[in-house]
Amino acid sequence: MRPRASADLDACAGLLRAVHDRDGYPVNWPERPAEWLTPPTLLAAWVAETDGRIAGHVGLARSGPGDLAPALWSGRARVPVERTAVVGRLFASPAARGLGVGARLLARAVREARERGLHPVLDVLAHDTAAVALYEREGWSLLGTVDERWSATRTVTVHCFAAPA
Repeated sequence: MRPRASADLDACAGLLRAVHDRDGYPVNWPERPAEWLTPPTLLAAWVAETDGRIAGHVGLARSGPGDLAPALWSGRARVPVERTAVVGRLFASPAARGLGVGARLLARAVREARERGLHPVLDVLAHDTAAVALYEREGWSLLGTVDERWSATRTVTVHCFAAPA
């Protein structure tokens, strides 16, 4: 595992395409995948490698407008939302599933958040049962489940999680 470099973005976007085609993540394919992997609120990102090839990706970002999990956690913990960091853009190669890539990437993002004095949170679509199972195995707490309107015709159910204390 290592910090993601700018030169990795094309490979990460290609891997993201494979994950999207297999698992439907992200639900809405981004017009510019490399930009989607590098949101303006990004604090840091990492890649995992297997046999010299990128096998997974994770990012850590500041909370942005409309982020559900940071608001839920800050309300529960009674601290400002600015004390959270959002784990996102987490995906692993279909060929690397079962090797612990996702758990290692998740742990790396959590460690970075804690080093910055921030509490890690995330949200995940309720139907993404493999991701939900990962977060539960890693001891994350369910903050709540909410319906989020993504468009005039689409509402999705999202689980919001917080890392263990």
